[in-house]
Amino acid sequence: MNGATQLAMDSLVNILISLGSIVFCWWILMGIRWDVLIRPNQVMQARLLIVVISIVLGHGLASFVIDYLGWSRLVGTLLQ
Repeated sequence: MNGATQLAMDSLVNILISLGSIVFCWWILMGIRWDVLIRPNQVMQARLLIVVISIVLGHGLASFVIDYLGWSRLVGTLLQ
């Protein structure tokens, strides 16, 4: 593969990892009983809070996974 194709593939993988991490964190947060923590009649704010927390946690998880993949690739090239 040439450089442009490799860059495009890496970008696509990073996007998919980021979106997958956000969805994964959202799924985990759905297990929390938010009705205990949120005031009555504040449903919209509670949903937005869950979305924002999912994005923040998902971004952190995705950054870790993407960094780990990059470091693993570097170790592989150093050992050759």
